[in-house]
Amino acid sequence: MYHQPVLKNRRTLLERAEKFISDIYFTDCNLRGRLFGETHPVESISVFKCQKRIAHSESIQQNFEPCKVGDAFGPTWWTCWFKVTLKIPDAWRGREVHMRWESDGEGMVWRDQRPVQGLTKEGEKTSYVLTKCLKDNEPHSIDLYVELACNGLFGAGQGSMIAAPDPNRKFTLQKAELVVFNRDVRELLTDFEMLVDIVKLLGEGEQRGYQALFTANEMVNLCDPADPSSFASARSLAQNFFSQKNGESQHVVHAMGHCHIDTAWLWPYEETIRKCARSWVTVIRLMEKNPEFVFTCSQAQQFEWVKSWYPDLFSEIKHFVQKGRFIPVGGTWVEMDGNLPSGESMVRQFLHGQNFFKEEFGQYCKEFWLPDTFGYSAQLPQIMKGCGITRFLTQKLSWNLVNTFPHSTFFWEGIDGAQVLTHFPPGNSYGMKGKVEDLINTVKNNKDKGRANHSAVLFGFGDGGGGPTQLMIDRLERVRDTDGLPKVQVSCPDLLFSQLESDSALLCTWVGELFLELHNGTYTTQAKIKLGNRQCEALLHDVEVASCLALCRGENFTYPRSKLQELWRLLLINQFHDVIPGSCIEMVVDDALKYYDEIRTTGFKLLLSACESLRSDPAHTTSSNMAVLNTLPWERTEVVTLPGEELKTRLALVRVPSVGVSPVTDTVESVPPVSVTTMDDGNIQMENGILKAVIDRAGRLTSVLLVQTNREAISEGCFANQFILFDDVPLYWDAWDVMDYHLQTRKPVIDIIEPAKVVSSGGIRGSVTFSLRISNKSTITQEVILDACCSYIKFNTKMDWEEAHKFLKVEFPVQVRNPSATYEIQFGHLQRPTHRNTSWDWARFEVWAHKWADLSEYGFGVALLNNCKYGYSIHQNIMAMSLLRAPKSPDANADMGCHQFTYALMPHTGTFQESSVIQSAYNLNFPLRPYKAVISESWSAFSVTSPAVILETIKQAEGKKNALLVRLYESHGSSVTAILSTSLPVKEAWHCDLLERPDPSIPVSKTASGISLTFKPFQIRSLLLILQ
Repeated sequence: MYHQPVLKNRRTLLERAEKFISDIYFTDCNLRGRLFGETHPVESISVFKCQKRIAHSESIQQNFEPCKVGDAFGPTWWTCWFKVTLKIPDAWRGREVHMRWESDGEGMVWRDQRPVQGLTKEGEKTSYVLTKCLKDNEPHSIDLYVELACNGLFGAGQGSMIAAPDPNRKFTLQKAELVVFNRDVRELLTDFEMLVDIVKLLGEGEQRGYQALFTANEMVNLCDPADPSSFASARSLAQNFFSQKNGESQHVVHAMGHCHIDTAWLWPYEETIRKCARSWVTVIRLMEKNPEFVFTCSQAQQFEWVKSWYPDLFSEIKHFVQKGRFIPVGGTWVEMDGNLPSGESMVRQFLHGQNFFKEEFGQYCKEFWLPDTFGYSAQLPQIMKGCGITRFLTQKLSWNLVNTFPHSTFFWEGIDGAQVLTHFPPGNSYGMKGKVEDLINTVKNNKDKGRANHSAVLFGFGDGGGGPTQLMIDRLERVRDTDGLPKVQVSCPDLLFSQLESDSALLCTWVGELFLELHNGTYTTQAKIKLGNRQCEALLHDVEVASCLALCRGENFTYPRSKLQELWRLLLINQFHDVIPGSCIEMVVDDALKYYDEIRTTGFKLLLSACESLRSDPAHTTSSNMAVLNTLPWERTEVVTLPGEELKTRLALVRVPSVGVSPVTDTVESVPPVSVTTMDDGNIQMENGILKAVIDRAGRLTSVLLVQTNREAISEGCFANQFILFDDVPLYWDAWDVMDYHLQTRKPVIDIIEPAKVVSSGGIRGSVTFSLRISNKSTITQEVILDACCSYIKFNTKMDWEEAHKFLKVEFPVQVRNPSATYEIQFGHLQRPTHRNTSWDWARFEVWAHKWADLSEYGFGVALLNNCKYGYSIHQNIMAMSLLRAPKSPDANADMGCHQFTYALMPHTGTFQESSVIQSAYNLNFPLRPYKAVISESWSAFSVTSPAVILETIKQAEGKKNALLVRLYESHGSSVTAILSTSLPVKEAWHCDLLERPDPSIPVSKTASGISLTFKPFQIRSLLLILQ
């Protein structure tokens, strides 16, 4: 009797199985070559090309011209609408029939005036199912429309993915035909694929890998690709293998469909709208075919787009949301950057996002979902919890360049002590494909083995959209409980986190920020976007404060709720994690700057309208027809610029009470004047009674003295306000990365165009200007300003910047020694090392901060303030601020052109808390607002007794016309009690969370002077004030 030879050559058997399913080798006789059967050309195909993105209803009214397969269309960002007429041959009765469509662009199939499926070659979606089994009573003649975007899944980079887009690229229609799809071949191919991957990934040391190898080999023996009747016996072998179960202790993978869609990145905002539709309509079709399939989806802005542009699709989404299968996650308006938005902006991301999800779907999100952001602020846990969220999912720290983050599942503790349960999918991706590799990596990379036995697997094409495919679902279905692999459970975020919570006793805690050791160039790239963000955050703050004062003190004033919502949402969308970081193409930058211009234009109109309502009765006269609004919660004495005669301006020193207004008068008591003198050596000395500074010909500070203590701030023999140019060539991610080796290329900027000269010699303001040449293309012009009563020196900077792969910083070597420096973050601050002892220390050679950074020793320190910068590096005693970069991809013109910005140097005695560094940084960013008005006397709307407590926000409460929302936070890192006083007609007050939901469990303590509030370090408190 004949016996088959027993072969033990692993390599030949493995390669035999691989070639049997290869799409390259032996397709004339292997199984892969049988996936598609007969083909039939389409009856006709015609096209309408347009530069704009238009609706389907408009497109079908246009004139279509004949075209054919092989034609190229474009250029980049155009849209082509194809009308495709099909006629399925009668002979294909009983067969599964697809329209196969392959092109370089992203497509959407429209049928009967509805979008029905996305078609994206890069997303493995190249066919549309016309019928699963052709019947006589089904239509055989069909008209379809295919909307083709002339861009790929990742835009249209010229030569590489992240290169600037090629504006003249053409997109070819490579295939458009009818084809018989052999479903039984697809099922058998999936079996083989999973077995082959198990063999390769388990390796030679695993018994189970050899079982998979011999199973696959025997299947090849049994299977005749030309004889479908042989498939069943081969599939039976595979099913026997897959059905051999795990033990009870095996790791459980929670499989969830996902489709990360960047709200803008290598494509503009408008294209994202269609990416959402293409991806989500495909998800709906998968849900109709797979009753257990679950899909997670974030970003309220994208839902709102689909609601507006594709209402029928949105209705289908709502249907599956109610079934618990299409699951909104995240709770924010967009997946924002985790570092750069202000604390209030982060609150508004959640407020707008959560309110949208509640209104549209009847539920708040339970999980914060931010998988692709470049680091995470240490204040996020408190903000999350204040918005009803106690769970957090991300994975970006797996990109760390230097240190491996030590946890996958852990508790994350913020600077106030708030904790949230945090999960990093150990597969280190939010775009897995349901492959064996994803499952094995999830188990292997789990850094909390023995502490957490559940992990997420998020499967689906992402970044550019695409989402899950049927093949991914089928792969995971094969191995739900297969020995040698983790158990696979079709799941949802709530189930995953509930499992983790139920077994969390052994989980570790990470305290402080989640710092990404990569992409730290994004703190600086696209400086105009950073400027727009900071200015618009301040402007919207001021509009809200002024509008609240006008609502309570003015007559017939209507709070501009809907307009403010529009402006806030423009700001929030620009905080997406590839926009505010500057890692986007030029088209996105242009759109973002237009949004900022719209916020500025409309915002200033709203501010003026509110201020005009704050005028006193005309019967009360005063010597001044100018008033000044102060939106900050402390009294301010500052120099302001006012309109003068004949279009000229004049300066005035004003004192304005906290959150109040004051007339401009000449009665501010005398103050020490500013003096600016040129010394014998050509240097210039500036003094205001608080500071005494010496400036050399190149605009550098050679000395800054605190007059009261005669303490020198600048290191002996060193120059401060020294501009430094670095080479800036990263390893790959151009707009994203600044590498540590840039520090070895330091070149001081010393070429003088115009030496320092006195512009204003004193009075209430002294100023000095100078100009430097950075290169033969780039220059700096700076005005150094010292005002009366001001504790810092301002540097108003204008820059013409035309560089390539250069990085500009300004340095201040100071006479301070401390192993750590302090940086402002959202609603607080934290410390980072000034040394490079460990890899964790030197990986932070470039860090982010908001309005200030401070380096102090006992009794003395120096703070560096700014009005639009985010990048800092403080090493030993050298404080440096990052000003401009010049990357060339994905925007070839990033940061080119003219820039204006301001920074300031503030030496101080004592701690930065005691010396009002925090308040000074606010003053620099929130200027006093002069306006024309007759004000009889100064008045204040709000005040706070403790300098540690910042009254950050005053706005109309959500959905309550007769209530204000005020938000305060403790800024010093101390436990403190403060009294909030107001002159507004408030009849009652309630504590509330960040979503403005009242919390009756916390009583409001009222005193004769106001509301008494207790704070723990960095605690945020919100109050609803009900007006009379």
